[in-house]
Amino acid sequence: MATIKFYKSEEQVPLEMHKVRVVQKLSLPTVEERVKKINEAGNNTFLLQNRDVYMDMLTDSGVNAMSDNQVAAMFQADDSYAGSETCNRLMKVLKEVFGTDYFLPAHQGRACENILAEAFVKPGDVVPMNFHFTTTKAHITRKGGSVVELITSKGLVPQSDEPFKGNFDIPALEKLIEEVGADHVPFVRIEAGTNLIGGQPLSMENMLQVAAVCKKNGILCVLDASLLQDNLYFIKTREEACKDMSIRDIMRTISENMDLIYFSSRKLGFARGGAIISNNEKLIIKMKEFIPLYEGFLTYGGMEVRSMEAMAVGLLETLDEEVICQGPMFIEHLVKELDAYGVPMILPAGGLGAHINAMEFLKDMPQSQFPAGSLAVALYIAGGIRGMERGTLSEQRDPDGSEHFSEMELVRLACPRRVFTLSQIKYCADRVKWVYDNRHLIGGLKWVEEPSTLRFFFGRLAPIGDWQEKLAAKFREDFGDSL
Repeated sequence: MATIKFYKSEEQVPLEMHKVRVVQKLSLPTVEERVKKINEAGNNTFLLQNRDVYMDMLTDSGVNAMSDNQVAAMFQADDSYAGSETCNRLMKVLKEVFGTDYFLPAHQGRACENILAEAFVKPGDVVPMNFHFTTTKAHITRKGGSVVELITSKGLVPQSDEPFKGNFDIPALEKLIEEVGADHVPFVRIEAGTNLIGGQPLSMENMLQVAAVCKKNGILCVLDASLLQDNLYFIKTREEACKDMSIRDIMRTISENMDLIYFSSRKLGFARGGAIISNNEKLIIKMKEFIPLYEGFLTYGGMEVRSMEAMAVGLLETLDEEVICQGPMFIEHLVKELDAYGVPMILPAGGLGAHINAMEFLKDMPQSQFPAGSLAVALYIAGGIRGMERGTLSEQRDPDGSEHFSEMELVRLACPRRVFTLSQIKYCADRVKWVYDNRHLIGGLKWVEEPSTLRFFFGRLAPIGDWQEKLAAKFREDFGDSL
């Protein structure tokens, strides 16, 4: 990876290794309009209309900028229902990148999770993972299974210098398998880049240790590779034993030790769609029948063929260090600037985006008033910035109906790849700093419409009191007629 230093060290910033050739016009409503829009959206950033958002930092899923080669590849798509050359080209790339022989297509990552749950999870089963993801957990519990999180204690420390906070607690994994019995563990899931605790990576060493435990106990080792791109960058730059390895070699070493790999190409590969891949034909046959049932025929699985062509190119580009470095570098720049100002950030910077520790940001707010959700609303009011709550709102209630409080209350400011300019990142940092200085004005939220499953996607809330109007009035006092 090229190192580019600035002559004046105080001017050092991340340098993009690409140029922008297509642009999309943005708009920024007034602060008064933003208060109105967020309430029309039920104080849920998922329900905001994109036309009312200036910086969409909700997610990096399906919103990354594709390369010129990806766009060009889409024009050669073969839309044959069966025997598609597009499918053949994608399978060839999967073989080159991961070394896998078998491929099942799906329309995105959660569709892959559904297939895995249908094929392998039965009532009473336990699925260990370093940390859960919302849809993964929902699919497993829907089938009568349960999820046990086995991340190391360091993973939940908001600020540290631990480079791999996503690592599995290996002794705890071995103990769990001994206690419940290998027959009740259908698979162990590794999430390479832990979504809900700040995009924190695992070391390659830790992944291989998990795989070894699985092999010893006759349990499937499953890798969720949706966030693997950033994790590869962190392995390359943070893991001493891997610094002289190429990204291609790191990828192959990891994949060769997994029984199954699945991913959403809305993240990995910067396209649309998903895939389950393996070198174990028996496992593929066990899942194969669910693809036509839930997704589509075996050559496309619910994906549009042009997206499959873009995926193939995007996966090859994932092996390019100059491609995968840009996201983590922008995220680190934003995190460092906010941390230097005193904003409580998750450290070290991970993948996906910059993560604000809302529990510390709003330390006097009880979790029952959803501090991460409230902070996400405040950031939209302050700057038209749409972040994502990753805390208690993203959990689901316990079986007895009580609120399940999250271990962490985070607001994720995702940095879609090659989408924002550095001036926009600076704007985001400025508005976060202003909200931090006025955090005493922020109040809580309460449910008014609460779905029973995946409530954070489309549930609606209301502010407790008139804190939003007070925040908007302070904005006008400080910024005058500025948007």
